[in-house]
Amino acid sequence: MSRGEGGDPNIDTRRLHGKYERTLVRVGEIRCKTLMGRSGIGSVDYSINPYLGCAHGCVYCYARFMRRMGHAGEEWGSFVDAKVNALERLRREAPRRRMGKVLLSSVTDPYQPLERKYELTRGCLQLLLERQFPVSILTKSDLVLRDLDLLKKFDRCEVGFTITALGDVARSAFEPGASPVEARLQALRELNEEGITTWTFLGPVLPYLTDEGLETLINELARSVSRILVDRLNIKCGNMPSIRRALSAHYPDLQPLFEAALKEGGGYYGMFRKKVTDMCRQRLIPCEIVF
Repeated sequence: MSRGEGGDPNIDTRRLHGKYERTLVRVGEIRCKTLMGRSGIGSVDYSINPYLGCAHGCVYCYARFMRRMGHAGEEWGSFVDAKVNALERLRREAPRRRMGKVLLSSVTDPYQPLERKYELTRGCLQLLLERQFPVSILTKSDLVLRDLDLLKKFDRCEVGFTITALGDVARSAFEPGASPVEARLQALRELNEEGITTWTFLGPVLPYLTDEGLETLINELARSVSRILVDRLNIKCGNMPSIRRALSAHYPDLQPLFEAALKEGGGYYGMFRKKVTDMCRQRLIPCEIVF
């Protein structure tokens, strides 16, 4: 990828989405050599990432390894690069690809605040729709509702929302730039009512924090999603220092228990697995545990 000219050097995300708390993100414009790449995720064939970096700034995010692409040493969540030639590349690549499911996105959120300005995700959907590629979207933003007109035209389309905990205090601590949890739940309800297949990624499970209000959350999801995928918090790509900072700032009393739950041999995740599996079974929600 190479850096292009132009673009706002800084974006106040409050101008793009009033609910976002992270207020200053450095914005760049780059050109990519390819966009629609083969995916290593078993359930999808291709992945499309219209942006490099993510303004949601989730402290646990594994995608921070993408900092090596021109942002070494920068704080994750402090920069986003828009791939300004993304639609040009997709116009060339899509006709050459065999039919298969396309994920938007694997290492960025396709509906982060900058999408309001660049509309790269919307443009990708329009091009994929021309060939009726099956599409799977994973996001933490209710901005996806903007593109409901396109989503309803796909023969096969699903939208998943990541939710780590019901409480918005936890959201603020661990996902400072993402949509409030209630906004995500409302978006799931609206998408479901419009006939879009919906699902939830319940994760990463934050020890003792995801438990708070879990039954209320599962009751809500039972009315609006077709399945729930559950994963634990994985420590990788250097995310532990930022997790510790969030705990120290927001949950200092919980921090020792939280960190103990992450260690090998701890019983927390076995307990959580049984609890969430039982809740989903009682409500007839398909539930896949991936840890």
